[in-house]
Amino acid sequence: MIEFEVLHEDDKTNARVGRLTTPHGTVDTPVFMPVGTKAAVKAMSPDELKEIGFKLVLANAYHLHMRPGEEIIEAAGGLHNFMHWDGAILTDSGGFQVFSLGATRKVSDEGVEFRSTVDGTKHFLTPERVIEIEAALGADIIMPLDVCPPFPSERAVVEEAVRRTSEWAVRSKRAILSDQALFGIVQGGVFAELRRESAQALVELDLSGHAVGGLSVGEPHEQMFEVLEETVSRLPKKKPRYLMGVGNPTSIIEAVARGVDMFDSALPTRIARNGLALTSAGKVNIKNAQYARDYSPLDPADDCYTCKNFSRAYLRHLYQAGEILAARLITWHNLSYLEKLAARTRVSIAAGYFDEFRAEYLAEHGLEFGSV
Repeated sequence: MIEFEVLHEDDKTNARVGRLTTPHGTVDTPVFMPVGTKAAVKAMSPDELKEIGFKLVLANAYHLHMRPGEEIIEAAGGLHNFMHWDGAILTDSGGFQVFSLGATRKVSDEGVEFRSTVDGTKHFLTPERVIEIEAALGADIIMPLDVCPPFPSERAVVEEAVRRTSEWAVRSKRAILSDQALFGIVQGGVFAELRRESAQALVELDLSGHAVGGLSVGEPHEQMFEVLEETVSRLPKKKPRYLMGVGNPTSIIEAVARGVDMFDSALPTRIARNGLALTSAGKVNIKNAQYARDYSPLDPADDCYTCKNFSRAYLRHLYQAGEILAARLITWHNLSYLEKLAARTRVSIAAGYFDEFRAEYLAEHGLEFGSV
């Protein structure tokens, strides 16, 4: 199981600093989790992630079920041994990925039927089956199967998603036979009353923590924050709150102000593979010709491995030459940027100047910083 303690609370916002204790180590919050969907954070080794400072990563039960299969991972001693990661792991159920399959899947109250994108074989996932898969993987924190409706969706569609998500959460809790920590996932689209209904149903289950799903899926930033504020206000203060799939730096800061503790996103690794870096001066697109003779660091204000050792000119050369090292070095920097941002955020909350830090950061970068 896990334990969560709130250490500091901001007196102007709902931001807080916490400590999440797991069977594989202690994690300070707010925290950003690198996404290792298939038991690997793209372009990075576990030792490199630890060197940056990460103690908690995310993997995806759906993808690992598809390939190589949870039985292979279980036989290896579980996901920690399989991927050589001795820190904490959170596994997402893969509900979002399953529902992204569109017309190729069929949903009923019992579960979801779909065809594999790997080999075309037919599969059927129930809430109980997902818990069984995650038990075999052995993550510290696990997510239940949920229904994530797209944006925009009609109210009736979202109502059905909330109903099934709540019912599946009940079944998921009943199915747990291990000491893994199960989080609930609040759905409800952009409908405040449905968010309240979903949150209330999950809070009554007394789960280990709560996630907010179904945001950052196309709705405007301002609307996302309104829905988030309404949702988080309904969640217990003494349990961790996790905003799923958000890695835009300014969105992280705004979500922290509303009481969120945990974040994940493939954004920093994905944009790195396209030559885009997050820096103190804004986004840098290393593909641009202006960097061909720029011998300054990627971010002169940063001291990560990439910035201490390599120039923009070299990184651009690597990218233009198709060298894998380009993706590795920019990924290293982007992940380091978000880890340091989380650390700076924690310091500002504990020291009592988070609201000033938040205003200054937003003024420097704007809400779209990191968006692509």
